[in-house]
Amino acid sequence: MTIPLLSYALSSQNQRVPGYEVPNEDTPWRYALEDAADQSDIDELIWAAYRQVFSEHVVLKSTRQPHLESQLANRAISVRDFIRGLAKSETFRRLVVETNSNYRLVEIALKRLLGRAPYNKQEELAWSIRIATDGWQKFVDTLVDSDEYTQNFGDNTVPYQRRRYKDRPFNLVTPRYGDYWRDKLENSRYKWGDIRNFLEMARSVKVTPVQFKPVSTANVQIPDTTRRDRPIVPVSINPTATFPLR
Repeated sequence: MTIPLLSYALSSQNQRVPGYEVPNEDTPWRYALEDAADQSDIDELIWAAYRQVFSEHVVLKSTRQPHLESQLANRAISVRDFIRGLAKSETFRRLVVETNSNYRLVEIALKRLLGRAPYNKQEELAWSIRIATDGWQKFVDTLVDSDEYTQNFGDNTVPYQRRRYKDRPFNLVTPRYGDYWRDKLENSRYKWGDIRNFLEMARSVKVTPVQFKPVSTANVQIPDTTRRDRPIVPVSINPTATFPLR
């Protein structure tokens, strides 16, 4: 039984309000299949989809999906299905899904498939529960078939960051960490009760070493403790005590 999606409040992100910026290099470029006149336009659309889904950091020759590319070039599938296929591919699972937590996957999926950041932690929690119960592939279907995706991108437009002002684009700020950097971040994270916390505290304590001063014995006067007089033997009042009895 599928757990219903938890409710969460929407926030006023910049893509939800009208913008009056002058078009510049930060204005997103729209790649649509109906605008592709020849094969070169289709190739640009395909690479735009790879950059959007796989991010700039992992667009490699090994990430290409020739079967999906061929179907899209022959217009046998829509751009929506091409995006769906990339997000559900084995390469994407190996590079992204298996190396991130569910919370991180929600952030990545919303940015790359819907072109926006999560509204808040409540939305991340709600979708992470959906990933845990339904799995990654059904989660991708839910986003790609959603009304939000349809209203903004339709069937033949590559998803993009709907409005970007300031900061860098999503596909440059959400790389996948390798094992080295992931372990390095985990090791540097503060952990309650870790022995390293006490070692750092001990190293921070300033210890002042004892300064030993040399002492000269030339002027030291040693008192004379020898006895010059014979000791006085006390005499007992009892006369028998002086002579031992045999």
